[in-house]
Amino acid sequence: MSTHPDFTAPRIVVLGGGPGGYEAAAVAASLGAKVTVIERKGLGGSAVLTDVVPSKTLIAVGDLMGRVSEAHSLGIRFDADNDAPTMVADLEHIDARVMELAQEQSDDIRHSLEEGGVKIMIGEGVLQDGRTVKVTTKSGSVRTVDADAIILAVGAHPRELPSAKPDGERILNWTQLYSLTTLPEELIVVGSGVTGAEFASAYNGLGSKVTLISSRDQVLPGEDSDAADVLEEVFERRGVRVLSRSRAEKVERTEEGVVVTLGDGSKVTGSHCLMCVGSIPNTQGIGLENAGVALNDAGHIKVDGVSRTTAPNIYAAGDCTGVFALASVAAMQGRIAVAHIMGDGVKPLKLNEVASNIFTSPEIASVGVSEKDLATGRYQGDVVMLPLKSNPRAKMRNSKDGFVKIISRKGSGTVIGGVVVGPNASELIFPIALAVTKKLHVDDIAATFTVFPSLTGSIGEAARRLHVHM
Repeated sequence: MSTHPDFTAPRIVVLGGGPGGYEAAAVAASLGAKVTVIERKGLGGSAVLTDVVPSKTLIAVGDLMGRVSEAHSLGIRFDADNDAPTMVADLEHIDARVMELAQEQSDDIRHSLEEGGVKIMIGEGVLQDGRTVKVTTKSGSVRTVDADAIILAVGAHPRELPSAKPDGERILNWTQLYSLTTLPEELIVVGSGVTGAEFASAYNGLGSKVTLISSRDQVLPGEDSDAADVLEEVFERRGVRVLSRSRAEKVERTEEGVVVTLGDGSKVTGSHCLMCVGSIPNTQGIGLENAGVALNDAGHIKVDGVSRTTAPNIYAAGDCTGVFALASVAAMQGRIAVAHIMGDGVKPLKLNEVASNIFTSPEIASVGVSEKDLATGRYQGDVVMLPLKSNPRAKMRNSKDGFVKIISRKGSGTVIGGVVVGPNASELIFPIALAVTKKLHVDDIAATFTVFPSLTGSIGEAARRLHVHM
């Protein structure tokens, strides 16, 4: 917070209370700005209330059930009158806990912001011009809020197909799953990107019979192909049916469930269908045209490396920008926007430093340059991949699926990318992400002690194998 006698606290209005919005608000308030957050649902936005927090909580339960189901290989036996007990997912209880945790997180965010001096308004915000926002509250009252700078963090919503309209009962989008009271007996998941793969993995772990419909040759088409291979092998072993090169043309309800018609005319039947076919930015109806904020062809807000839009004093962060649909990226964009507004030290967003994770079982985490980037010739690099099945800690845990992959720049040995597939990959990717961000040499990792036995030992070993003789 500035103590300069000429400092005038800027008025910053944040439209949207998701990760991009609440992170921006918190930082701006700490730097002395007068901050107002306008959010129509609740603090945390879709990420906390209907997307990231609920889905990852559900996924954690499915993963636990999956691991317990394979506990016999560790010598664990469940005795109950000499008959092995059957695990059953109590979906009503699970979903109630999921939503309780989401609301608790939302309440924590609101409390933290209010403690920091942020004003919160629950309602719909519409830009009147580049410095004015009209807010319609839930009660119907209308207020106008003036701003020196505006940050748009309005998020996105699930894309719907006209021939597969969700009804919230049998045909669902990912925000509607938590209203189910019984576990889907036969779940058809349409879409094999990150969201589709995560829910297919989760519901398979919970006990549903899952069919995954993929229009591509491989699940997770945009990810590391070795990682996708591992996941497909796990899916096959655990009974997930993957229909590759198949496009869902239509989804209809039947008396007992749903029927999905594929592009070749064949049909797939199930009890429920989950549509995971992308998202649409929430950029319509919020007055962007009144302020001169430009959109790209996909409807996302155009931003530069410091989160500026095409309109003076208006910034944007998160899924509405189409940069990366990750809460961590949204939060970083929000923080960068505030730094630029406040004249604080600012570094443009660097997408090659973004670490991401897919919460399937096993998890898939990646950062930096990929092998696809090497194949295009954009980068020259060396790659070492070590399977986790050779790691002593993985053997003890019976973790057979996965690997550690490190990519270093050819000649110099600087770490430029990496992939981890396995349990807790979201945690294990951090040292590689740190190496990429700080441009560490493979020898810097190799010379760092790792615990023995540990999964991180494979990261150190991969780095040693990339040692460059200078």
